[in-house]
Amino acid sequence: MAIIRQYIAPLLAILVFTLALVAVSARIFLPSDMAAPAPIEEVGVSLLPGNGELPFTQLFAQS
Repeated sequence: MAIIRQYIAPLLAILVFTLALVAVSARIFLPSDMAAPAPIEEVGVSLLPGNGELPFTQLFAQS
């Protein structure tokens, strides 16, 4: 157990932090439009039918 605690666990921690650093730093090399955060406002696209009801309610309305 001492080998795991002294060598393997610190190595795994360093690898995880290094991977996170590389992933975050990769944004520098992306084009400016891809490096921006995703938009959070609605774009006006709706998946609901025109009458505003959910599609599965039509299945239960017929029975």
